[in-house]
Amino acid sequence: MPITRRQLLASTAFQLAAQKFGVTYYVRYAGSYGILEGDRIQPLQGSPFENPKPAGKPIAASSVKLLYPCLPPKVLAVGLNYKSHIGGRPAPKRPEIFFKPITCLTSPGDPIVIPSDSKNTHYEGEIVIVMGKNNRIFGYTCGNDVSERDWQSGPDKDLQWWRAKGADTFGPLGPAIAVGLDPKPSKLTTRLNGAVVQEQFVSDLLFDCDRIVAFASKYVTLTPGDVIYTGTPGTTKAMSPGDVVEVHIDGIGTLRNPVKAG
Repeated sequence: MPITRRQLLASTAFQLAAQKFGVTYYVRYAGSYGILEGDRIQPLQGSPFENPKPAGKPIAASSVKLLYPCLPPKVLAVGLNYKSHIGGRPAPKRPEIFFKPITCLTSPGDPIVIPSDSKNTHYEGEIVIVMGKNNRIFGYTCGNDVSERDWQSGPDKDLQWWRAKGADTFGPLGPAIAVGLDPKPSKLTTRLNGAVVQEQFVSDLLFDCDRIVAFASKYVTLTPGDVIYTGTPGTTKAMSPGDVVEVHIDGIGTLRNPVKAG
């Protein structure tokens, strides 16, 4: 479904303001990449990681369906990375990293599908690192590390989180990659059916984005397009079919997904 006019108007103001400070917004749609400039998209020849060139005239952003903004070779994620999420547990001594399968990724506007045997599937709003060349951060986007708590740590838990955090549609991502943004002053806000359920500054990460990349790259080769979910703040709760979850990060945008039964 194409981005709506209301969503465009809500996002255009901060995008135009951020672009004055050198922030570029890359989006992906129908197999192509582009640069989002207000309510227009400049199509590109090639991916953002390959020094792309403009291809043709700008198009209306409302005329296309935005997809998750890159095609990651790998999807990593970090757990327990906000003090507000840890509760009374000891803080980790290093970033606690795990993998999510590529098949969990979900585009903006597409549904989060709760498996039929799931009873406790939670939202987790997060800022997501997008990697560039030479183990350097390319940019940032919004993500939702959807998690089935019973499969993760409850009565039906698995040895690893292969389905708790890796089931199909458990990785919403988008809407754009913000390049040139300093994310530390940004606020992350998650809304469930319009009500704020998570709110925290990115600067409150226990291990910031640079430290996460430095640690992960010691052991795993990070390649252009890899994404790293950085952890969720505060408390979370279960979602139900019919809900709508929005993850907003200042300077990046809003990732919106409905929830449906599988």
